[in-house]
Amino acid sequence: MATEGNAEGTGRKRDDNFTMLQAFEWYTEGGGKHWSKLAKLAPELGSTGFTAFWIPPPTKAAGPSSVGYDIYDLWDLGEFDQKDGNATKYGTKKELQEMVEAAKQNRIVVYVDAVLNHKFGADSTEEFDATEVDYNDRTKDISDHHPIKVSPSPQSLRNSSQFLPHQGWTGFSFPGRDGKYSQMKWCFNHFTGVDYDDKTKKNQIFRIQGDGKCWATGVDKENMNYDYLMGADIDHKHPDVEKDLLEWGSWIIKEIGCSGFRFDAIKHIDREFIGKFVQHVRASSGRLKMFAVGEYWKDSLDDLDTYLTNLGYQFSVFDTPLHYNFKAAGEAGNSYDMRQIFDGTVVQKRPIDAVTLVDNHDTQVGQALESCVPSWFKPLAYALILLRPDGYPCVFWGDLYGCEGPEGNPQPAVHQLADIVRARKFFAYGELQEYWDHNNCIGWVRIGDEFHDGCAVVICNGDDEGYKRMYIGNEQAGKEGKEGNVWTDCLGWYQGETTIDDDGWGEFKCPARSISIWTRNNARGREEFCKRTD
Repeated sequence: MATEGNAEGTGRKRDDNFTMLQAFEWYTEGGGKHWSKLAKLAPELGSTGFTAFWIPPPTKAAGPSSVGYDIYDLWDLGEFDQKDGNATKYGTKKELQEMVEAAKQNRIVVYVDAVLNHKFGADSTEEFDATEVDYNDRTKDISDHHPIKVSPSPQSLRNSSQFLPHQGWTGFSFPGRDGKYSQMKWCFNHFTGVDYDDKTKKNQIFRIQGDGKCWATGVDKENMNYDYLMGADIDHKHPDVEKDLLEWGSWIIKEIGCSGFRFDAIKHIDREFIGKFVQHVRASSGRLKMFAVGEYWKDSLDDLDTYLTNLGYQFSVFDTPLHYNFKAAGEAGNSYDMRQIFDGTVVQKRPIDAVTLVDNHDTQVGQALESCVPSWFKPLAYALILLRPDGYPCVFWGDLYGCEGPEGNPQPAVHQLADIVRARKFFAYGELQEYWDHNNCIGWVRIGDEFHDGCAVVICNGDDEGYKRMYIGNEQAGKEGKEGNVWTDCLGWYQGETTIDDDGWGEFKCPARSISIWTRNNARGREEFCKRTD
């Protein structure tokens, strides 16, 4: 689906390699500059080999400097004077549209980060009835009354003495937008829970009472039911909510020209709703191959596999287990058996559904899910996701350009990561031949195709130089004369050369705790290497 969607959206051939860039990090510069910056970078990034941008939430958040996950108004893309300004942290709606167009001009599609689980920054409080639940068991009530049916009328609820009165921030009227694009105004009936009672100033998870209102069932089973995450938790079964969100999905595709979605926090959203949303937008937009990936952040192949199976149609997830394998390998050093790096991963079991990654805005230093892959191992990890045929690789902005924070602790970029992406663009094609025969040193060959020359990759996590004797193929032996026999590392990390013998074999080395990417000296695309990406 990603291949077909990318090809459709960019005019590329379906046998090209497609590469996603997570086009932000948690500490991305604010002040409304990011959309314009991305637009300016689009030519360079397209030339490097990126074919898709996953952009941060473009929707209005609870504050002007917010990263965007405390979503306020889906229908405000930096257009209306709400929450202390018109622009989002990243810029105005006009700048967003210009960025998407600049990306298209450079054959890059754009995926919107859709935050559909909750809302923040309500315009008013409301009084309603709610039940306190146990934080570690959301199915267990801890207030001293029993849930009963309530009238949908706010006045009748206030007059009832059978419930626990609660005052919460659930009134969303969006006065700055004044009904443009959507007339819906949100109230407590459109949510299932909150975590703060403004009347008692108590922090606790409260389940909102109402006819047929309960936690969603198609969610993760952590805490017995993990529907509630934060803020005002959206009730996706409410017909008004479903209608408004589905219409928004169709609208934003047309309004800014994006080509797909990254869904935030899907393990907290009813699976049935995600299915309806994706199917509706694919049908209404006419993009039946529209790309969709969900963040189900859990180190469990079984849970991810079950989710995808029960969804019943093609949908992608980020390969969380692979990220944690990379982290474990980096921490273990030469005691880690590299032959096990793909064990228990989505890309191993369901390669068509796997978006592979190394780090992201949640795992970076300073974040709640901090679980950074050690810096020395990142080139190895990126070689594993970029230079092999399985999975849809996603490169983290913070690894390409460095991370700005947290304050006093910026993180450096991965050295020559752009060149590893270029190697994918130019050389990672054709049949895969593996040399998975040593715990510290592994290698593989991509034999190339009619339009691309192949490559030989060596990865070593040991303390000594890595070495692999690998078969390039008889067709490569003597290709284009003696010059075609000589291969070197296109990264320049291993100094030296190897000559392919008459039988098609070559001896390939790499530095300790590093990688090498070998190609013919005169391979198509070699002149593009060692360019800077700033």
